[in-house]
Amino acid sequence: MPRHSRLAIPNLPHHVVHRGHNRNPVFISDGDRLVYLETLAEFREELGIRVHAWCLMTNHVHLVVDPGAVGANLGRLMKRLAGRHTRRLNRLAGTTGTAWEGRFKSSPIESDRYLLACTRYVELNPVRAGIAAAPADYRWSSYRAKVGLEPLGCLDLDPCFQALASTLERQRSRYREWVEAGIQNSELQLIRDALRRNQLTGSEQFAREVEQRTGARVHFRGQGRPSRREPPGRGTGEGDRYIFLRK
Repeated sequence: MPRHSRLAIPNLPHHVVHRGHNRNPVFISDGDRLVYLETLAEFREELGIRVHAWCLMTNHVHLVVDPGAVGANLGRLMKRLAGRHTRRLNRLAGTTGTAWEGRFKSSPIESDRYLLACTRYVELNPVRAGIAAAPADYRWSSYRAKVGLEPLGCLDLDPCFQALASTLERQRSRYREWVEAGIQNSELQLIRDALRRNQLTGSEQFAREVEQRTGARVHFRGQGRPSRREPPGRGTGEGDRYIFLRK
């Protein structure tokens, strides 16, 4: 079965997931997680990347990142993160070989409609997996920093988060309410499908903008069913569709 094309678009957030090889654990200890985040912070500065959300699960990583002015920096970031983490694990275990799948999954996000939905999806991963009762109970995601329970660290507050209110305190409060509202199945499936197929997460208009910017061909798979729960200050996204990119 042919692989779907993957685009990295400058100055646009992307939902990224990278899984362990054969879905094996990539984080054995909290020390592994701390070093991964330190590496993310280092390359964020070096490559000029903005990190809008992250979640470190046992055998995979979710990130929402904007590569900045150079779209190729998304691939450079993921290659460097995987390489350094693999070398660390091999050194500690006295083994060789890769710790990660060869290809990470990536979905460019239409910011105004779906960025908040994707960051919520990422930060609710531990709750869906049954390892935390609430996102604030899980140490290894960006949620705690976003709502003021920890320092921001390598996190960059995204423009949609900042547009929720005029003060940081109110932004945090409204975002907390948004996440606690949960995700409907239709929204969950839309995000999962887009990520699995390296699709765009966005509307028809967004797809046409991507075509103009990149020259990629965009094919519609049919009518999507976005959640009726609106993010604070956002529309429902009626008329959005599943999309994938062709080479």
